[in-house]
Amino acid sequence: MYTIGQVAKMTGLTHKTLRYYDSIGLLTPSDYSDAGYRLYAQADLDRLQQILLYREMGLSLDAIKQIIYAPDFDVKRALSDHLAYLDKERQRLDTLIHMVNKTLIAEKEGLTMSNEEKFEAMKETVIRENENQYGVEIRAKYGGDIVDASEDKLRDADEASWQSIEELNDQLNSKLAEAVALGDPSSDLAQEVCDLHRQWLTFYWPDGMYDASKHAAIVDMYQTDDRFKAYYEKIAPGATDFLHRAMTIYLAGK
Repeated sequence: MYTIGQVAKMTGLTHKTLRYYDSIGLLTPSDYSDAGYRLYAQADLDRLQQILLYREMGLSLDAIKQIIYAPDFDVKRALSDHLAYLDKERQRLDTLIHMVNKTLIAEKEGLTMSNEEKFEAMKETVIRENENQYGVEIRAKYGGDIVDASEDKLRDADEASWQSIEELNDQLNSKLAEAVALGDPSSDLAQEVCDLHRQWLTFYWPDGMYDASKHAAIVDMYQTDDRFKAYYEKIAPGATDFLHRAMTIYLAGK
């Protein structure tokens, strides 16, 4: 067993942070000494390693808690996903470094980069930002192969497809705000929003992945993940819950 001081020394975390993790149920020590001091078992340290890896990748404590305490959480799979994430991140960084160097040379020598070259750099930036923000959680939920296939699909998309999805996203958000203002999740407008959301998902997901249950799971996640909730609440107050209610109606017929 390890004392809180020993764990703090090993990890670089403060006593305060470890006590906070305990208070929110993220990392509860296996035992306490007769004097009431926290005692951590090896299993606790293994769990803490997962917490720190997920924190390094930008997940919130609430999101981490949902992942590591899920009934189907598998440590070996999680570590494999961490490794895949880091490998992908290295590849993306290598690509971005190459693009920045290329741009810098073009600037120094008075050359002009083609629109195609600029577009390729933009795609990598979007993929990297999505991976940094949501990658670990989505890999844990759906598996690395599916996420990799999705990213490959985005890389293969041409500029017209990207412009089309941006227009679709703007239309989705605008109509969602209108539907929320009307207040009826069963309205034609609300159901149109749900279908636009389906189209938006299928652009990003690998071909053949979409089904009603996966769509429902995504919208369920919007209600429990603060990052998604914040995004939709910016569109309109109450939009997250409204979209969930509208989608329940929409998917019932699928």
